[in-house]
Parts: sequence; C-alpha cells; structure tokens
Amino acid sequence: MIGKRIKAIFIALLLTGLAVIAYMYTVAIRMPVVRTANVAALPPGAAPLSILLIADTQVAGPDMPPERLARIVEQANALAPDIILIAGDFVSDRRVSSRLYSARDAVAPLFELRATHGVYAVAGNHDHWRGIGDFRMAFADSPVTYMANESTNAGPIRIVGIDDPHTRHDDVAASFAGISAADQRPLIVLTHSPDVVPHLPAAANLVFAGHTHGGQIRLPVFGAIAHASAYGNRFLDGHIVEGGRNIFVTAGIGTSILPLRLGAVPDMWLVELTPRTDTP
Repeated sequence: MIGKRIKAIFIALLLTGLAVIAYMYTVAIRMPVVRTANVAALPPGAAPLSILLIADTQVAGPDMPPERLARIVEQANALAPDIILIAGDFVSDRRVSSRLYSARDAVAPLFELRATHGVYAVAGNHDHWRGIGDFRMAFADSPVTYMANESTNAGPIRIVGIDDPHTRHDDVAASFAGISAADQRPLIVLTHSPDVVPHLPAAANLVFAGHTHGGQIRLPVFGAIAHASAYGNRFLDGHIVEGGRNIFVTAGIGTSILPLRLGAVPDMWLVELTPRTDTP
C-alpha cells in the first residue's frame, strides 16, 4: 500500500513538473509585449520621435527559428517607429537546442525592419563567442547600421553604439570620441549590457540595453534566479531613472541556456521622445 502511494506521489510530481515546463515554454514563445514610455528629451518645439528597442533575438531552435523572428519583425514594423535599436545577441549557441543557425540566417529577418531614421545594432556576448566576423559580414550589405564603439547621426539625434562589455569589447572613450562638446543634439547610447551605465559621461542621459532577459526565470517570492549583471537587480529590466538618466532595459525576445521563461515575458520597448518644456 505504501509503495503504491509513493508511486502515485512520484507520478503526480512528475506530471506537475512537466506541466510547469510546458507552461514556461509557451511563455517563451509568446509574441513580445510592447512596453511604452514617454521621455521629455528633445529641444523645445521639436517633433516627437519614437524609438523601438529590440534585444536578445538569440535565434536557435526550438523557440526562436528565423520564421518566428520574421513574425516579430512584422509586429515591429506595424508600430511605425522613427528609429529601431537592436541591442545584440543575434544568435544563441546553447547546448539545449534543436537547431543552430548561421550568422547570416540568424540576422536576415532583421533586414526587413523599417524605420524613418534607420535601424542600428550592436553585438552581444553570444555574437562574439560565435565569431563576430561573420556578423560583421552579414550586416555589411544590409540596411542595418552595425556599430562597434562609435557614434553616428540618426535624424535629429546622435546614437552611440558601444560594443559588448560582457566580453570586454566595450570602449566608452572611443565611442564618444567623435562627439563635439558643442553638439547639443539628444544623445542616445545603445549597448548590449546595461553594465556600462556607471562608466558613461553625464551627457549620456538616454540608454537602451538588453542582455539580462529580465531574469528570464523569476520565481514567486525569490525573484530572478540569475541577473546576468554585475549590479544584481539594479538594471534587471524596465524603465530605470538614475540621477536624471533614463535607462531602458528590455527582457528581450529570445532565451538563453534553456528555452523557458517564467515571470519575465518577451518584450520590446517603444519610447516616445517629446520636447522639453524648458526655454532654449
């Protein structure tokens, strides 16, 4: 009798565990939630500007084949943003995967992104681990502007693209080297990891990042089981305001290590920059 009860309990626990895993997988493959925010960061009288942040596409089977990414690209284009920022980790190289894809196949769907003032991307740690040269080649003949420790003009703003700090390819000084102190345009920093934030100059008051996955698996009461940041929960995800600096960290749309999510759904950020009310 006792043996039958133990067996029944074991089967119940096993089925419960499988049900939880199945649920976490369905969360991982949901279409991204679009989170929104408004920041008064433009000069008085300027036209509003919308910025869409996408990160951690991490193309790999079973949860993120290129076909799913293509559907997300359609979702992004339907938002009609003025600028699209892609904060790295284009590919996944996890061991628990039904299929890995080449750099070209992983980023090709991103070439269909459309924005008034362009699409800009920086690399993440997985891209460097896979071989960053392949990604540079893939982006070279694409409409996406690939950036590595440099800045560029994007309509009425200036974008600084910082390479991945997790693999120590970031160079903040080089990234800001081409920016004149007399340039009064809004300055946006695009980086894979938010861990560069404490090292940025004061002028960098708008930061867009990914990498953390929002913890990817966040347990009730205990919270995230991993932070992927040297600063713990400080930059875990969301809209963070520190000393007048607006930091946006997306939970991303792909997964790392396991194709599972809990308490951290896939998301993108659509941020509208509006004019300040101060006088010039």
